[in-house]
Parts: sequence; C-alpha cells; structure tokens
Amino acid sequence: MTRIADLPASEYVLPGNRACAGCGIGIGLRAITKALDGRVVMTVPASCLTVLGGMYPTTSVELPWINVAFPSTAAAAAGAAAGLRAMGKADDMTVLAMAGDGGTGDIGIQALSGAAERNDDFIYLCYDNEAYMNTGTQRSGLTPQGARTTTTWSGKHENPKDLPRIMEAHGIPYVASTSAAYPTDVYDKVVKARGIHGLRYIHMNTPCPSGWSFDPKDTVRLGKLAVECGIVVLYEVEGGVFRLTGRSAQLAKSGKPLTPVAEYIATQGRFKSMTTEAIADVQEWVDGRWAGYVERNSAE
Repeated sequence: MTRIADLPASEYVLPGNRACAGCGIGIGLRAITKALDGRVVMTVPASCLTVLGGMYPTTSVELPWINVAFPSTAAAAAGAAAGLRAMGKADDMTVLAMAGDGGTGDIGIQALSGAAERNDDFIYLCYDNEAYMNTGTQRSGLTPQGARTTTTWSGKHENPKDLPRIMEAHGIPYVASTSAAYPTDVYDKVVKARGIHGLRYIHMNTPCPSGWSFDPKDTVRLGKLAVECGIVVLYEVEGGVFRLTGRSAQLAKSGKPLTPVAEYIATQGRFKSMTTEAIADVQEWVDGRWAGYVERNSAE
C-alpha cells in the first residue's frame, strides 16, 4: 500500500477553489488526479464537483474537464473514450466520469448501467456525500437511514442502495469501495483501475460538513470513524475476486468488534432525530453486512 510520503508531488487541483470548508471531495480529487498523472479527460455533471472545478472562464483544475447534463455523465464519458480511440490517443489518456451519489445512483444510473453492459472503456467514480448537496441537501437513494435532509425532515426511513454491489452485478472487470479519508487507498485503487480495460467503477465515501452538520476540521476523523464502524467498507473486486483492503482488512484480521454505530451517529447533526430503536436497526444492518464481507473475504 502506498504511503502518504510516497504520493507524487505533482498537483492538478489548485488552491482557492469554491469548495466548502472541510469538503472531502478535494482530498479525494487530489489523490485521483495524482494516480492518473494528470493524463485524464473528465466528464462531470451539475454537482458540488462542478463548483469546485470553477465556472468559465476560471478553473481550479489543470486538466481537460467537460461539464455535462445531470443524467449523461457516463454517456459523455463513453463518447470521449470513443473519440480518443478514433484519434489514436486512448493509450495516452484515461477518461474519468466523476459524479455524486444522486447523479450516479438516481439520475445517472441509466447511462451508467448502459455503459457497464457495453463494458465501455473508462473509469466511473462516484463521490458519495450521501445527499444532493449542491442543490440544497435533498435525499438521494444513497442517503443513510435516519439522516435528516430538506426532503426527509423526520429522517430517512430506508437504508442506502448498495451501488458497488449493483455495479458488480453487471460483471465489469473492476469494482472498488474507498473513502476520501484514506487518500492512499483511493490512490492505489485508481492506479489499479488505470491499468485495466473496460468499465471500472470506484465508490468513494466523501464526508460533507455542511450537509452532515459537523465541524469542518473533523472531515478526516469522521471519514475514518465510518470505516471503524463498518458503515463504510474498503474493498475491491477484481475479475470477480473480492478482497478487503486497508483499514477494513486490518479490522477483519483482528477479529475485534467494530466501533458501535452510535458513536458515529452522535458526531453529526443530521442524525439528531434518530431514536434508540432506529440506531439499533442501523447497527443490525451494519453487523449483517460486515459479517457477509468478512465471510466473502475469507472464502476468496
């Protein structure tokens, strides 16, 4: 596993961008662009990432960036990849489609599923900040149970979609789950994806201070706490073979109980309406899912 000190010194994300204080997207994007050595064409829908990238004629990224309509991120990436092949530049440049949870799991899932069925040759990375943050913190299909948003005043009743498993069901060559709080895990998975052909899907948990209601200085701490609780699990599926990675692999190997979900929930204002019974439901869901991951990791 790459160490922080070993990450490339080159920077493709410039300071002074329009992201909120403590935004986890910037942490992840720095690692992603380093892993691709800046040789990337990005397609990005209307999202927080568009805000970070900047509005014409200014930009905070030093790489080609195409802003597209909300549902068409994967379709535009497929077109960009085809264009690079036609120009004989497909081996020199990677196409990266990067969208939020709403633009991926809800509005954009039809284009993404179609691209996965065709096994189009690009990387799709979902930065999951667990709601439609750029448009006012509305509920998405990936918002966790109990979270208050502007469209779920009493808290969301359902658990989030398991989008990495949905993508794995398409039979694509590479699927990974990671967290912006672990930039070296992000880096290693993007480097691996870069060397694979076909549709590669990476799901990156991205803490959001404004939408989750926590102090911006705690972004990395909360991202790591989510992994300690098993709410976020670091893993990859390469060629159909599953393995836990990084901190999640260490936790599974130790055999020790995970940190209680209640400790994570208590750190964020979005969960302040959750009852003891609702927290217990989430804990049961997390425990069952974690047991399944550990069993699968041991079997493979």
